[in-house]
Amino acid sequence: MDPAEVGAVWRIESARIVAALTRFTGDFGLAEDAAQEAVAEALMLWPLNPPASPAGWLMATARRRAIDAIRRRAALKDRYAQLVPDPVIDEEIDPDRIDDDILSLMFISCHPVLSPEARVALTLRVVGGLTTEQIARAFLVSVPTVQARITRAKKTIAAAGVPFELPPADERRERLGGVLSAIYLIFTEGSTATSGDQLVRRDVAYEAIRLARTLAALQPDEPEVHGLLALCELTAARFPARTADDGSPILLEDQDRRRWDLSAVRRGLAALAKASPRGLGPYGLQAAIAATHASAPSVEATDWDRIVLLYEALGRVAPSPIVDLNRAVAVAMASGPAVALPMVDALAASNRLPGSHLLPTVRGELLTRLGRHSEARTELELAAHLCPNPQERSVLLRKAAAL
Repeated sequence: MDPAEVGAVWRIESARIVAALTRFTGDFGLAEDAAQEAVAEALMLWPLNPPASPAGWLMATARRRAIDAIRRRAALKDRYAQLVPDPVIDEEIDPDRIDDDILSLMFISCHPVLSPEARVALTLRVVGGLTTEQIARAFLVSVPTVQARITRAKKTIAAAGVPFELPPADERRERLGGVLSAIYLIFTEGSTATSGDQLVRRDVAYEAIRLARTLAALQPDEPEVHGLLALCELTAARFPARTADDGSPILLEDQDRRRWDLSAVRRGLAALAKASPRGLGPYGLQAAIAATHASAPSVEATDWDRIVLLYEALGRVAPSPIVDLNRAVAVAMASGPAVALPMVDALAASNRLPGSHLLPTVRGELLTRLGRHSEARTELELAAHLCPNPQERSVLLRKAAAL
């Protein structure tokens, strides 16, 4: 068994192993460390002698590592004696089982005591099974930065005495927003990278989709979980057509919709149907907007009036300047740039998007459509200056130069 196969097993089983060890030891940090030691041992031993049950081997080895660590803690001898006979950990791992342990792990890694950056790093590490090197590459930060975030997160959780258990139903619903937010942040970074030389980081986006699918299986009665999954699937469906061979962006109106992933569209629409019966929340409304795009044969044939209404609804349940800006874009498509420009100007005057390249990008597009080319060029050049992604920046500069 080569290292890639070991890594694949780890990605599939890591969340279940860490969750079971956390329940076993009561120590989230110890559980994660023991699991990492087990996979490091697997990388050395499996190529020579692959086990019959890789998941069971990892669990048994991680359990021994955890017990050894507890043994070394003189103050915890009594606790060790109580832990040894625990029968749950000795059960064979069912690779198809999805239980509340993983859900508990998600709620711990996205606990409100942690910063958003720490939640993302910890979720990718303990639920997603990514290494610190992979997380660092995904978010284009240094490995020591990721390690520091994870270490601080584990210390914060330990200091706060966060128990390894599902919160009560009412509290779970309140904290679910943090879990959804972390997954959404991961997907957003994958869908449109904020830095680096790639527009789309598919590995990051697909990891978020995997986490969203797991959460949907664990929380099937939560509409917004299905809404987030639908949004991710429908957005990812466009990935094959979003970039050219050289990695440069292809705008929505220029995309070959025949290249959109129809399987992802179907999965997204199915998830959206599960989110709809009790009314759509913020993620569900965004998914409904994405579904409107997915069902249209072209930009011109898109139901822009429906998209305007959906953005208006989104602005009521989750108001933000980005929602207002996107609504202005939809209004421009439905009713013309002259109607939308005052909306964008009002948003600019409010200074609610300082330093963002998105507002001058939209304003430049509207001015271009109105024939005010000199002003449009100034806005597009400003947008390029503010844009953190070099691929997007090159598109803005080309548009400005064309004017």
